Amino acid sequence: MNFRPRPHDEPEINLIPFIDVLLVVLIFLMLTTTYSKFTEMQLRLPVADAQAQRDYPKEVIVAVSADGRYMVNRQSVEGRSVDAVAAALADASSRIGKEAVLIISADARAAHQSVITVMEAARRTGLSQITFATQSSAQAGER
Repeated sequence: MNFRPRPHDEPEINLIPFIDVLLVVLIFLMLTTTYSKFTEMQLRLPVADAQAQRDYPKEVIVAVSADGRYMVNRQSVEGRSVDAVAAALADASSRIGKEAVLIISADARAAHQSVITVMEAARRTGLSQITFATQSSAQAGER
């Protein structure tokens, strides 16, 4: 009888096949992934499918043209600064009241800074209810 303890082999994990499989999966993912460039996106804003615009009895409409000119309630604003727009908004909202709804109707090609200027002017004059005018997709297709 052999009562001597036999040497036990320690189990070991062979990592080489695991690394090989991971590299194959990595190569597969790299080859099948599609990379998009943001410069290739063609955007045309704003268009929305919505129901007919609700009738706001107390509204101030600010139109922003593509070249950055402003009109408040169909009256042209002299200057393009925040102060000039704020003065025009204050004049228009003084007739209506502070609960007036500001509707920003910006051209699709208008600079974002022009819209931000209107929003800053609204904040300065205390107009807190702001909405954006859009057109439906059917109307956009007609143009």
